Amino acid sequence: MRDDFVFVDELVPGIRWDAKYATSDNFTGRPVDGYLTDRIVGTRALCAALERAREKAASRDLGLLLWDGYRPQRAVDCFMRWSQLPEDGKTKQRHYPNIDRTEMFEKGYVIAKSGHSRGSTVDLTLYHLDTGELAAMGGGHDLMDAISHHGAEGITRVEAGNRRNLRSIMESCGFRAYECEWWHYSLIDEPHPDTYFDFPIG
Repeated sequence: MRDDFVFVDELVPGIRWDAKYATSDNFTGRPVDGYLTDRIVGTRALCAALERAREKAASRDLGLLLWDGYRPQRAVDCFMRWSQLPEDGKTKQRHYPNIDRTEMFEKGYVIAKSGHSRGSTVDLTLYHLDTGELAAMGGGHDLMDAISHHGAEGITRVEAGNRRNLRSIMESCGFRAYECEWWHYSLIDEPHPDTYFDFPIG
C-alpha cells in the first residue's frame, strides 16, 4: 500500500465498517476485483477529517459506519464489464429497480473514473450509539434511484432529517456531498485530486 494510504480503522478508533465490495452484498452480487479484505482504506487526510466527523457525530449520540473508501481502478473497470452482461435479476430489485444496469453510468451512479480511486471519498451512514442500529435513511447503500438523491421526495420526515444530519456533519468537517447519492462524500482538499490509483486492498 502507498505511504499516504492506511486502513481507516487504524487512525479513526471506534469507527465501524462493512466493506460491501469485498463481499457479495453489493450490486454486482459478488466480491469485486481489487477488494481482498473486508476493510476500508483511505488517505491520511481522509482519516483526519473522518475523525473530526466521528467526534461531531458522537456529540449527537451517533456513530459513523463506512461502506467504501479507496476503490482501485480495477474495481471500477469490473463494474463497467458487469454493466454490459445480460440481466440476471439477482440484485436489480434492491439496487436498480427502475433503470437498466447499462444506465448506471449514464445517470451518474457509477462513473468510469471514480473519486473513490483518488483515496479521499467515502460511502457511509449514521448509526445510533445507544442501540447500534443504523439510522433510517430512506434507502440503502447503492440504491441507484431518484429516491437516493439529496432532497428526494417520498421519504419520511425522520429519514430526511437523518440525511440532513449526516450532511451537516460531513460538510462541517471538510467534505462535499454528491447530489445523486446521500451516502457519498468527498474531501474538498484531497491530496491526490488528479491521480486514480489501482493498488489492491489487502
